[in-house]
Amino acid sequence: MIGATGVTVPPVSAFLNSNESAYGPSPAAVAAASAALAGMERYLENPDSILAPVIAARFGLRADRITTGLGSDDLLARLARAYLGPGTELIRSANGYLKVPNYAYANDAEVVSVPDDSFKPSVDRMIAAMNGRTRIVYLANPENPAGTYLSEAEVRRLHAAMPDTSLLVIDNAYDEYVDAPDYESAHKLVEEAENVVMCRTLSKIFGLAGARVGWAYGPPDVIDSLRRIAVTFPLASSSVAAAVAALEDEDHTAFVRDANRADRNWFSVELTKMGLEVVPSQANFVLVKFPDPAKTAEAADAALRYSGIAVRRFPSAAYRDYIRITVGRTDELRACLAGIRTFLGGQT
Repeated sequence: MIGATGVTVPPVSAFLNSNESAYGPSPAAVAAASAALAGMERYLENPDSILAPVIAARFGLRADRITTGLGSDDLLARLARAYLGPGTELIRSANGYLKVPNYAYANDAEVVSVPDDSFKPSVDRMIAAMNGRTRIVYLANPENPAGTYLSEAEVRRLHAAMPDTSLLVIDNAYDEYVDAPDYESAHKLVEEAENVVMCRTLSKIFGLAGARVGWAYGPPDVIDSLRRIAVTFPLASSSVAAAVAALEDEDHTAFVRDANRADRNWFSVELTKMGLEVVPSQANFVLVKFPDPAKTAEAADAALRYSGIAVRRFPSAAYRDYIRITVGRTDELRACLAGIRTFLGGQT
């Protein structure tokens, strides 16, 4: 293909830019989605009645506290619609998930972006930012695009300081990849409090990014509000069928989790050997700093793309010297390492 500069650009051979599962969905999910296409002329009514019990059984949750949507982003947007408006505020970590401010702005709310500590959300600064206008405190745990996380104690300290009129929204999109011993999945706090909601997705470890299936777990009144403002017929029948099969195939999920952990650790070590700085990650990606001003992250991104490897850069100034690389298959990561090594001036 011809790039914007008129130079021929090789086709992408390794998609390491969007945190998709390198191993794809469970074969059972593919088969279930294909079978569901036979009835695609019909609307699927009330997908919660199908998916919520399966999600509840998989994670040991209450089905009546679960609702589903078009990925977790749909649910985050609905939460903003339900709880934000003029004169209200959403608090977030300044370099956290970059899409979240848009949901607040769409509802005429203010965004308070709190400085972080080397890309890790600062609980102390988030607490200091709270006031009577705070309606949502948003926390991605682990964070994206850095892969950092907050421990159970830190999340609970954040929640304990919140006004009763505020809702803590915890985005656990990468929950299944975490192996830190002091981490806690947000569902436990949801069950103990009345102002906490957890958002999750099947786009990552379950390999269903194209199916667009997310879910939320929260207090009954919050879940009821999210259901009421959902679009009519919110999920496709093939997506629901794939989601059910993916959730039931625990062996496939375990395989992907173990493969990601091994390759994430190995890949991080290899990048560090090249003199690059890797932010310790609890997700299926790593954020890599290029500290040499003569070998910039922007130039590294361009070099990798011209070798057919897609990675991710961000417009935020805080990420100027960084690229984010999804943990792909081992062969893809080896090719990425070779491309970076060549870019830095070493041998492949």
